[in-house]
Amino acid sequence: MVAELSPELIAEVERAAKLLATQSNICILTGAGISAESGIPTFRDKQTGLWENYQAEDLATPTAFEQDPKLVWSWYQWRRALVHEKKPNPAHIALAKWQHAAKKGQQRITLVTQNVDDLHEQAGSSATHLHGHLWRNRCHDCGSPVTQDTEAPSGSKDARFDDELITCAQCGGYIRPDIVWFGEALPVQAWQTAEEAAANCDVFMSIGTSSLVYPAASLAHLAQQNGAKLIEINPNPTPNTMVDITLAEKAGVVMPLLVQQITT
Repeated sequence: MVAELSPELIAEVERAAKLLATQSNICILTGAGISAESGIPTFRDKQTGLWENYQAEDLATPTAFEQDPKLVWSWYQWRRALVHEKKPNPAHIALAKWQHAAKKGQQRITLVTQNVDDLHEQAGSSATHLHGHLWRNRCHDCGSPVTQDTEAPSGSKDARFDDELITCAQCGGYIRPDIVWFGEALPVQAWQTAEEAAANCDVFMSIGTSSLVYPAASLAHLAQQNGAKLIEINPNPTPNTMVDITLAEKAGVVMPLLVQQITT
């Protein structure tokens, strides 16, 4: 693996590892890029199959669900079927290894993700989800969390992908995925956790997400304003001078090497 990396990138990985190994509080934000390495399509990818004539941005909204709940629910059941058999990649596994090692030492690692899949959890990590959970449901009208037999972790043999609408036992409203749609506010507790971690960290890492796109941008700025160093892992790095260390490579390539150096 090391032989595939350029000498310049190896040197930057070593520099990042030395920095991270000496700091107490680390805040990590992951985005669509890390899940894409496990084969999960991003919102920027073109829809396929029955959904090729739809834009993801036009389906993931409260208005779309209110106008045609069956259409939106069917699309999410299709997405669940796509994600169902996806597995954590080396980046997810390396992050989990680092989190577990940190618990035995003096480091505090807060992992925040913009992804709605459960690949971090499958790998063994504890993560704060800013955009909700693909495998959870709630009532669109009253907000009550709902446990249905359609709800199961990815990889579970019990997962079902029926597209029949489900109604809430509390109010009769339609059940929807527990995901933050366009136009909706981020969950208060998750955002508070992310802000506190960013404000108090020594190093802020963004993995698979641009440091120019919100909420990543606001968290990175908050960390920097409070004296933190910024590390970005992204094949297409952010074109600005805000980041202190840029590792321009896939997370699945860089993270195992980085974590190995930190934890040994």
